Amino acid sequence: MPNRTTAEKAINHIQNGQRVFLHGSAATPLHLLRELTGRCEEFKDVELVAISTYGDQIFDKPGVPESFFINSLFVSANVRKQVNQSRGDYIPVFLSEIPRLFRKNILPLDVAMVHVSPPDKHGFCSLGVSVDVALAAIQSAKFVIAQVNPRMPRTHGDGLVHSSAFDSFVEMEEELPTVDYSEKVTDISMAIGRNCAELIEDGSTLQLGIGNIPDAVLSCLHNHNDLGLHTEMFSDGILPLVEKGVLTNKYKEKHKGKLVTGFVVGSRKLYDYVDDNPQVVFLDIAYVNDAKVIRTNPKVISINSAVEIDITGQVCSDSIGTYQYSGVGGQMDFVRGASLSEGGKPIIAIPSRTGRGKSKIVPYLQQGASVVTTRAHVHYVVTEYGVAYLYGKNLKQRAKALIEIAHPDDREMLEKSAFERFGN
Repeated sequence: MPNRTTAEKAINHIQNGQRVFLHGSAATPLHLLRELTGRCEEFKDVELVAISTYGDQIFDKPGVPESFFINSLFVSANVRKQVNQSRGDYIPVFLSEIPRLFRKNILPLDVAMVHVSPPDKHGFCSLGVSVDVALAAIQSAKFVIAQVNPRMPRTHGDGLVHSSAFDSFVEMEEELPTVDYSEKVTDISMAIGRNCAELIEDGSTLQLGIGNIPDAVLSCLHNHNDLGLHTEMFSDGILPLVEKGVLTNKYKEKHKGKLVTGFVVGSRKLYDYVDDNPQVVFLDIAYVNDAKVIRTNPKVISINSAVEIDITGQVCSDSIGTYQYSGVGGQMDFVRGASLSEGGKPIIAIPSRTGRGKSKIVPYLQQGASVVTTRAHVHYVVTEYGVAYLYGKNLKQRAKALIEIAHPDDREMLEKSAFERFGN
């Protein structure tokens, strides 16, 4: 059995200059993280590696930026400040390839801090709501510290890890972080949702994330039949479709009858739903987001967002100019997988304007903005004003199609820019 200990003693194993993996999303090991950052005066140049994490104030505490370097694989709100300053940075990488960074020692891990359920009678713990890249981190790190929490759901799939894999076992009961997007669905996101829903046929396999647009899309699918789910993550928006019998996973080729994901984030109701539920399988993200796996399912619909799209179809979805806002994530994994699926449709869904009234369809991407999805990969772009189909179209045709779904007050500006660039 692992060494049962306190957070204080477990953290003593972390040394200056080491690279430490943090379990992410709703599985962020907050008890361990509070202990680590609360002792920041003891540490120097400790590198923290993670995808999105929770705990808004943890990395802003006095002394933390001087002691820890945040090397982010997907920038979440709580580390955005550090990543865009001198005490952090961002690694551009497809979500599907992060496990390879660990397993191939391209990004060798000294310590992994993870969050798991208590062991069962056979000694197995569960990675619960977040298997994604955490399984590879456990398999690769030299020393593994586990926060063991009875509130962590036991989930089916790849996340069952024997307790002998953990060098330190810290027991702490606390509620998981929760997220609620239900109140953020707007008239604009509902219009986008309806436009996306019209592209989705019965028997399709869905990939969508968390937020008001994915939730709006899901709310427009109640009259569909026999949909499937194969996605890097999902939230509460799928629950009504499961309860109504819309999400049956009947026609999937991979994991027929199962909801497939890498992680979930949402309410306690969602966490209770996935707990010991054999209908939901949590798998290694290297598999979930593998385009070869994705494309085997029929009619894969991937729905992803963007910060801005230029009039040729280049998609920036992780930065605002040079400011690193989020990350590459799994967008390209699923855009490619959906485009190769028989009857698949990769969709970029965005409101026509930002919250400040600026057009998200632009003549040129902002200086320093990164292209996450190239114009060669883009098929469908959806706003509240309609659908632009870009695949097979030349640059002038793309510009025309995108201008038609831009905000009406921005179309004249975009038409002028298109004329200056392309002529008639």
